[in-house]
Parts: sequence; structure tokens; C-alpha cells
Amino acid sequence: MEAANLLATTNRAALLVGPATCTSTPTPSEILGSTPGGTDLPGREPPFSVFTVLVVTLLVLLIAATFLWNLLVLVTILRVRAFHRVPHNLVASTAVSDVLVAALVMPLSLVSELSAGRRWQLGRSLCHVWISFDVLCCTASIWNVAAIALDRYWTITRHLQYTLRTRRRASAVMIALTWALSALIALAPLLFGWGEAYDAQLQRCQVSQEPSYAVFSTCGAFYLPLGVVLFVYWKIYKAAKFRFGRSCRAVQPLPSTMQVKEAPPEAEMVFTARCRATVTFQTSGDSWREQKEKRAALMVGILIGVFVLCWIPFFLAELISPLCACSLPPIWKSIFLWLGYSNSFFNPLIYTAFNKNYNNAFKSLFTKQR
Repeated sequence: MEAANLLATTNRAALLVGPATCTSTPTPSEILGSTPGGTDLPGREPPFSVFTVLVVTLLVLLIAATFLWNLLVLVTILRVRAFHRVPHNLVASTAVSDVLVAALVMPLSLVSELSAGRRWQLGRSLCHVWISFDVLCCTASIWNVAAIALDRYWTITRHLQYTLRTRRRASAVMIALTWALSALIALAPLLFGWGEAYDAQLQRCQVSQEPSYAVFSTCGAFYLPLGVVLFVYWKIYKAAKFRFGRSCRAVQPLPSTMQVKEAPPEAEMVFTARCRATVTFQTSGDSWREQKEKRAALMVGILIGVFVLCWIPFFLAELISPLCACSLPPIWKSIFLWLGYSNSFFNPLIYTAFNKNYNNAFKSLFTKQR
């Protein structure tokens, strides 16, 4: 009898414990590691980890520095009258595109990076706006680098024919073509139905993966200007090397045996003084021009080198992925994308570091004028 009572008591306790176990409240770690559908996400890191905070902080600083530095360049060009001419209008066009990258493109890209699974949760319309500005501003920034290289090439190789008036017209045409071509590449999917940027089912927002558009956009936005800048810099290097060698051969010291015979001492002294003065003036003038051209060629070379290093990984991935129907891991896509965005930060640093006029103008902006 006592055994029967004990068995009944044990069964009642088991019934009470069973439902309580099934309806127990999940722990916070179970909530963070699960999706609304109930499936677990293996290997997902908890939010707000130290690494995540560090990366987000660095990206925020990159966005702020890119915006402020390019804005400073624009304000300087607008306020200093000496900068209202070529090639500073090309620099201003580059700064405008880089400011727009920092103000409109990079913040939304950071929001997308921080969302769970890199999902786009801001809707289809804003996705199209973001992708259009992304392609427009980045393409314009790349083509502006090519325009600066072309202007420098014509200045060095055709400095007699490339007058100030011709330079103004050429720079205006290059700026107009830069933004027109960038707008065509950016708006082609919307105007001609060339693929879709937004996937509602996967909540994904990215540049159209249509293979034909991938070839058109990558060639027009990167590979064509890359060919232009590499060809131009090769020609600049050859022209600068040729002119430097020719000037070294042209300026030779007078032989010690060369004398002016049958002339009075006064005339010989006058002739010698004039000859030395003339040679000295021409030599100093040539060296000044050579130093200026070397500095400009070095600036263009560094600008092109940084441009290639920043953008070539991204555009290689953008061209290969749609053609082979394969995709990189998301982490590498993000690294390549932000490496390309960082080119907008390096551009103003490079073309102001090699121009003392910008440094003096920056100092005057922050100095109190009495």
C-alpha cells in the first residue's frame, strides 16, 4: 500500500515537472543565437563584441575624416581667388564626388553592414537611391583622377600649345563628360531595366548582377579609366625623362681653351659677364621647371598608385562573380568595398600634400585675420 502511494506521488510529480520544462522561458543567449523562424545561426558572434565596436569606430572615423577633409578642400577653393582656375576646378570636381561618397554612400553602407546577416531593411526605393549614388559618385571620383592625370600630361608635353584658355575648355569638357558618363552607368539599370538591385525575398540590396551590366559598368567605371591613367603616366614619365636628359646635354660648361682673341680687355670682360649671366639664368629657369614637373609627376604617380590599390580588388570581384555565377564570402566583399571607399579619403591628402599653396591656404583659414 505504501509502495502504491509512493508510485502515485512520483507520477504526479513527473506530470508537474514535464509541462514546466516545456514552457520554460528561453535564456538571452538562446534568443541572440536564433532567428525568427526558430533556426539557429551557427558561429554567429554576439552583438557589440569588442572587435565589432572597434571596426565600427574605425569606419565612423573614416567617414567623418573623408567628409571633413574634402569639405575643407572645397571651402578653400571657393574662398581663395587664386584657386578659381585650372587645375583646381578638376580638384574641386573630385572633392565634390568624394564628399557625396562620404555623406550619402558610406553611412548607408555602414547601416547595411551592421544589420543582421547584412540584410537591407530600408525598403526598395531607398535601395535604388543608395545604389545609384554609390555608382555615380564612385565612378565620378575615378574619372576625375583620370582627368587630373590627362591635364598634367598635356601641361608637361604640350605646354606651348596647351594655353590657359585651351586648358579651361578642356577641363570643362572633361568634368562634363565625367559626370555624364557616371550618371549613365549609375542609372542604366533603372532606365533600361538592366537587372534589379533589390531582392525582397532575401532582403538584399546590391549592384545589378546581370552579367552584361557587370561588364559594362566595371569597364566604364574602372577598367577604361585605369587604362587611361596608366597610359598617361607612362607618357608623362617618358616626356619628363626626355626633357631632363635634353636639358642636361644642352647646358654644358664652356671649354677652358675657348677665348676671344684680338679684343680689348674691357670687351672680353663684358662678353664673359654677359655670357655667364645668361647661362646662369637659363640654368636656374630650367631647373625650376624641372623640379615643378618632377613634383607634379610624382603626385600623379602616387595618386594613380593609391587609386589602383584601393579599387582593383573590388572591381575584379565585381567582374568575375556575375560571369562565373560564384560569390565571395561576405566578409571579403565588405573589405574590398570599404577599401575602395577609402580612396575618397586619400585623394585630397595626396593632391594637397604636393601643393604648398593649399597648405598656406589651410593655415590662413584657421588663422584669425586682424
